[in-house]
Amino acid sequence: MVKHQENQKDISLKIKEARRLFILSCEIVLLNFLGILPVTAATEEPVLSVVYGQENANQWRGISDRLQTIGVKYCVISLNDVKSGGDWGDRRVLFLPNVETLTPTQAIALEDWMSKGGRLIASGPVGSLSSPGVRQLLRSLLGGYWGFSLSDTEQIQAAKTKIPEWTNQTGLFGKVRGGVVIPNDMGTESPAVWNSKDNPAAVVTTERSTFLGWRWGTDTASAAELDNAWLKTTINHYLTALAPSNRTKKIAGGSQSCSTTVAAAPSAQGSRGAGGQGGSSSPLSPSLTPPKTATAPIPRALPMVKPPSSQEAIDQLEQAVRLDVAPNSNEPIDHNQAIALQQELENLIGRVESAHLAVLANAANVGETISEEKQSSRHLNTYTPQSLKEQPTQLASSKLGALAMSNEQALAQVRVIAKNLPQLIAQKNYALARQQWLVAKTTLWQQFPVDRKLAQPEIRAVWLDRGTIVRAGSKAGLAQIFDRLAQAGINTVFFETVNAGYTIYPSQVAKEQNPLIRGWNPLEEAVKLAHERDMELHAWVWTFAAGNQRHNEILNLNPDYPGPVLAAHPDWANYDNLGNMIPLGQSKPFFDPANPEVRQYLLKLYEEIVTKYKVDGLQLDYIRYPFQDPSAGRTYGYGKAARAQFQKLTGVDPVNISPSQADLWQKWTTFRTEQVDSFVAQVSQQLRQKQPNLILSVAVFPLPELERIQKIQQNWETWARRGDVDLIVPMTYALDTSRFQRLAQPWIASKQLGATLLVPGIRLLSLPTIGAFDQLQLVRDLPVSGYALFAAENFSNDLQKLFSSTQGRIQSTTSEPIPHRQPFQTAAIRYTALQREWKFVFQNDQQQRPSQKISDFNNQAEVLRSALNQLAASPSASKLLVARASLTRFQSQFRVLMSQEIKSNSYQVKVWENRLVTIERLLRYGERRVQLRPL
Repeated sequence: MVKHQENQKDISLKIKEARRLFILSCEIVLLNFLGILPVTAATEEPVLSVVYGQENANQWRGISDRLQTIGVKYCVISLNDVKSGGDWGDRRVLFLPNVETLTPTQAIALEDWMSKGGRLIASGPVGSLSSPGVRQLLRSLLGGYWGFSLSDTEQIQAAKTKIPEWTNQTGLFGKVRGGVVIPNDMGTESPAVWNSKDNPAAVVTTERSTFLGWRWGTDTASAAELDNAWLKTTINHYLTALAPSNRTKKIAGGSQSCSTTVAAAPSAQGSRGAGGQGGSSSPLSPSLTPPKTATAPIPRALPMVKPPSSQEAIDQLEQAVRLDVAPNSNEPIDHNQAIALQQELENLIGRVESAHLAVLANAANVGETISEEKQSSRHLNTYTPQSLKEQPTQLASSKLGALAMSNEQALAQVRVIAKNLPQLIAQKNYALARQQWLVAKTTLWQQFPVDRKLAQPEIRAVWLDRGTIVRAGSKAGLAQIFDRLAQAGINTVFFETVNAGYTIYPSQVAKEQNPLIRGWNPLEEAVKLAHERDMELHAWVWTFAAGNQRHNEILNLNPDYPGPVLAAHPDWANYDNLGNMIPLGQSKPFFDPANPEVRQYLLKLYEEIVTKYKVDGLQLDYIRYPFQDPSAGRTYGYGKAARAQFQKLTGVDPVNISPSQADLWQKWTTFRTEQVDSFVAQVSQQLRQKQPNLILSVAVFPLPELERIQKIQQNWETWARRGDVDLIVPMTYALDTSRFQRLAQPWIASKQLGATLLVPGIRLLSLPTIGAFDQLQLVRDLPVSGYALFAAENFSNDLQKLFSSTQGRIQSTTSEPIPHRQPFQTAAIRYTALQREWKFVFQNDQQQRPSQKISDFNNQAEVLRSALNQLAASPSASKLLVARASLTRFQSQFRVLMSQEIKSNSYQVKVWENRLVTIERLLRYGERRVQLRPL
């Protein structure tokens, strides 16, 4: 009986204990459901810091209201005060809502803070208005970047590859107005996608960051319930990933101060809003009154914006930018990423082999003895004549000081790595897979031939920037620059002639020559220097950008100074919807393109340049409006003339309409776009009347067409189709070749450019020498006629030496044609180079081909060669028809003729097809250029 009573008592205690545990579990679930985070509830210590800045100040009430609803305690960090990693605070999680501009210093500080264990949540187009280097670093930190805004509200839904810790949460999915987030290739997951074509990512997450593709905290973007659900889930995701003892652990070196409201947060510009902690909120400060609407653009002061310092560690930033493939990361690699990694290696192998083939075929052409001994492998890299083995081609590895290996050994090693990569990934050995991939990439880069000519006739352009011109200081200094460029094979110079409203030369039209130029005329001297070296000189002009705060800093002027032209003619200025000349986060005031006096001034200025100086071309830069985001309420174009003209057309002042008024907004967007379109047409027509041989080019942004028109009103496809411009130069700047290809490929493949030539831009800043060469080789393997390098300031001695060897001038009595000047001659020479490669492959390959097949191929190839040569020698409409017909016939049968090569080296066959397309485009451009028309 006693024993039974003891058993009953023991059972009763266990039931009570179980009840207590059940109640505790229910309490924890309830706390999580209500958004009261366990770590916060237990410690009363904030675990979250929220960043406040100028760009989210007008949204702060919505942000703080949502934080109050969640009940999470947080610290407020003023973005203006962030100068180092410690300034991001010592809390474990940082929330960066809707901040589009970070300085290089702040971006580097953020990377430093995250490297110490900090976790980042970001929303909206983070960093999209920052410098290219900042954007690149943020892509690495966030696992992706804001691609473009969606035009309509879309449904957020779980990704097909469901991630339980995200998709099992409630309240995460619903209607949102946001943008597409482009994930990086490696280490990134997309827990939510948009319910639209191809299901693009709405959210991307990594081990240390989550990026929400909408403006969190704004009622126009999303419901408060959905915002709160995502923030709660994300904070819990990062805190529960830590051991309980580490959840309250602070970030080493982070500032311990915790301001709980915006008013209390230290700021260089004082309090500008309100914030809250644990349910408290402060009233809005007077500075957050409703946004003002722009009125008639009478003269007014520019907003007080501190210009970014030219010394803000930009070099350090670019070096800090990591590629997507981190060597020691063991984050999972999914199927698509594995395919992408393998494909990038295959493409790089193809580029290396293509470069070697060009070298060997060219060497054979100039008379080096080619051995009849054939190689055993079918890959093109093994076509190495004995004479060239005795005097081997110098590879990049020998110049880089690396351990040398033969080209055959290196390629064999890389092919083994590429073959084994899927197995390593299947075994979940992700870190080793990444390490092997990087070894393979480095090995391939070292195999590029760097001491023999391999380039064919192409546009080799460089932007010669104002800073480099100023530093030259005289004709003698400028001559040294042109000598270096000429030795490197550069044949076209975009010479910065109008910058920030100043001309580089003494003008009778412009208000003021650049004050940094004293006692000489750089444009006059540059034209002479270029022509003496058989180079073309194109005047590069800022079109609608009228000033530059960074330039003001160099000149020790007030940051508010709008430039000499707008200072004299304030009615010519353009404004944003808040009445500011310079949009928030930007540094340049703009002219109003709708103003007839502005247009007349610019036309008169350009006419002076092309008639007084013997320039070969004119390049229009800033041929657009400044960047805007209508979905965020940031628009531009409200100059006095534009408002009056639009109101006359529609009866409505454009300051009184918004993107929600679809029809009117589309008319307003079209009106602004047409101001730019019509000005390009006017420039083309009037200047060609003065100088018929003028080459007109435009430097443009490679954004998708619809997004570009919405954001900057730049519709360059229209200019190309109409024949207004000769060259489209997209600024396809990237720090690695795969990204460069993704940026450039859509425009290279575009059918919307008519007869206009496309010349991709390559940014040299922080790009390794051999990395720049790799991008050039890609350009040569694609159907384009050349490239443009930005800028002369970054044209290093190493790059100059490499270019001199691979594309520099060979002493001869005839100069090499430039495609935009002599398209038919260029087409004929480039085709002859193709024939040399085919002949070299056939002679040195062991594949047994039927003699009749080789004969048929050679006969058709020779017919095309003859037609192109006759057209080049004496252009006429009839010869152009014959050449086109021969080319079309040859292209239609090319893959059949190359069926065996497709099996052994499909990349090289595609390269040859691309080069035939380049010839086709040169013929089309040449027809328009010389106005050949059949009778």
